[in-house]
Amino acid sequence: MNTLQILLLALILDYLIGDPIKVWSRIPHPAVIMGKLVSWFDHSLNFGSALKLKGILTIFFLSLIALLIGQFLHLLPDYGLIELLITTILLAHNSLIKHVKDVSVGLSNSLSEGRSAVACIVGRQTKDLDESNVSRAAVESAAENFSDAVLAPVFWYLLLGLPGLFLYKMTNTADSMIGYKSEKYLLFGFGAAKFDDLMNLIPSRICGMIMCAAYFSKANFLVMFKDAKLHASPNAGWPEAAMASILNVALAGPRIYHDKLTDYEFINSSGRQNMNRKDINYAIKVLNRSWLFVIIIISIFNLYPLIFNDISTIN
Repeated sequence: MNTLQILLLALILDYLIGDPIKVWSRIPHPAVIMGKLVSWFDHSLNFGSALKLKGILTIFFLSLIALLIGQFLHLLPDYGLIELLITTILLAHNSLIKHVKDVSVGLSNSLSEGRSAVACIVGRQTKDLDESNVSRAAVESAAENFSDAVLAPVFWYLLLGLPGLFLYKMTNTADSMIGYKSEKYLLFGFGAAKFDDLMNLIPSRICGMIMCAAYFSKANFLVMFKDAKLHASPNAGWPEAAMASILNVALAGPRIYHDKLTDYEFINSSGRQNMNRKDINYAIKVLNRSWLFVIIIISIFNLYPLIFNDISTIN
């Protein structure tokens, strides 16, 4: 199997199967193993002086480990079956949809359950959020994580194969664990945060464009290009602005982190600010439609050599 065939099958298998809980309750998920590696470096190096340098060295060695493991697995003489399995595991569309849907289901039961569910997927303070802000947080997480969990892994797998996919997942895991601007990680997590920003620079923009293209609307593109820069993140604004335009809602805006109000600007400020669980369900439809758009693109490229050969034969 070639790279495109493996990727197409992996995307479909992830959509259909996801992460079986019974399997990962018995053996560690690759992301868990990556997390333990990050924790080891954190506990071993995150103290004393030269924290920024130690953090940069940490992400360097984590990246090297990821590349070597990816290359080793790629070279196994298994006709691509292990690579297919690993790629399926490291894609997370199914898992993303499940976590976002949990917020909608939680809100249908009670505001408290909705807050608990959204707290699993966002970093902001959720204990005092009303239904509108719980829904907004879920929609924002859906958009941003579609880039992180699906589009960016696809991009790096296409670019560098299995080593690229491992490199991205390791970087993303490190950023999620130590890439914070807190007292503990401001210096040590600097390298992980910046490298993650770099690795998501192109995929996040592709993600936003794919979401807009899936709805064939010039207006969505215009809002995305205008408002993406309003986001505090250099990358998250692209899929979030695309989602905001498609749903015609205002995303981002003020939120509380660690008891401190952060007064961010609204993305698509002319959109509806009062949101509810219906917007979460619509966001899930946007993700699935965008996923299908990716499937169609990859399928076309898979078929292109056959079509080209047929045309050449006729000529």
